[in-house]
Amino acid sequence: MEAKTKSCVVLPFLLLVAIFMQQCVHGESQVPCLFVFGDSLSDNGNNNNLPSTTKSNYKPYGIDFPTGPTGRFTNGQTSIDLIAQLLGFENFIPPFANTSGSDTLKGVNYASGAAGILPESGTHMGANINLRVQMLNHLFMYSTIAIKLGGFVKAKQYLNKCLYYVNIGSNDYINNYFLPQFYLTSRIYTPDQYANILIAQLSQYMQTLHDEVGARKFVLVGMGLIGCTPNAISTHNTNGSCVEEMNNATFMFNAKLKSKVDQFNNKFSADSKFIFINSTSGGLDSSLGFTVANASCCPSLGTNGLCIPNQTPCQNRTTYVFWDQFHPTEAVNRIIAINSYNGSNPALTYPMDIKHLVGF
Repeated sequence: MEAKTKSCVVLPFLLLVAIFMQQCVHGESQVPCLFVFGDSLSDNGNNNNLPSTTKSNYKPYGIDFPTGPTGRFTNGQTSIDLIAQLLGFENFIPPFANTSGSDTLKGVNYASGAAGILPESGTHMGANINLRVQMLNHLFMYSTIAIKLGGFVKAKQYLNKCLYYVNIGSNDYINNYFLPQFYLTSRIYTPDQYANILIAQLSQYMQTLHDEVGARKFVLVGMGLIGCTPNAISTHNTNGSCVEEMNNATFMFNAKLKSKVDQFNNKFSADSKFIFINSTSGGLDSSLGFTVANASCCPSLGTNGLCIPNQTPCQNRTTYVFWDQFHPTEAVNRIIAINSYNGSNPALTYPMDIKHLVGF
């Protein structure tokens, strides 16, 4: 009986892996380059040398990654790693902190753990590379690309064809608005006012990417259910249930971001396209083998929710939604990647999926 139960859990994940392998495209990538902006959900090493407690370049992080710990906040690959594979990139997009010797014409990852749209978000844990600085880093890279290609006109024409992936905002809530002991925002702004401030700032940055560097293909990722993380559940003593106040903030932010996508698509020229990915509709349930949704796979600390160094994680990582107290396992990231790329979950992508965006 025990062996039969285990097979029922493993088989759906193996089927998912098979689907992913069929989706992967080998040879020339579908877009010439991919630029990634975000937080720890996308960070692949930018925080490693920062004076910060938000780091993941130690075991057991990377236990399922080919080279071990790299600075990714999961056991294996992130969702954007896997999306890049589906787009046909043979190599991982390099972190900005380690672009020396890399083919930056293929793209750069600027994401930073604990980073937010607002510069102060997450700073109680040390330094991070907030979205404004990520933008400045990209403007520097734009200049570098212009030198390589023979001028800014050619660089902008090249970047017209690239994909810009933006997944940020969670830390503006988890490590700002909902930490009144460190930040004043929840005492100054209502949730609606705060969401408006975040969306307005994010919009300004997207306008800059569009106008100054020629970005035309945008993926804007909404926040996941931050009230359902193991950290939120344990911190707020909700007897295993999600924190409604935090999830309501998620829904409000996502609704405004989706509306902004519509505004952008109506505002900009016909050669520009923005899409929205709804991270609250991942279709994660027991039918895919996920049986643990309210606890972390690795032993983790309550102070920052990250894995305790060199501790042994759970053995069957395909049954856990969360790797540590905040970040999903590679198994979940794989589902997110497939759904985001080809719209397997109709509730996830709007107004189109990444596969159709790159062909737009």
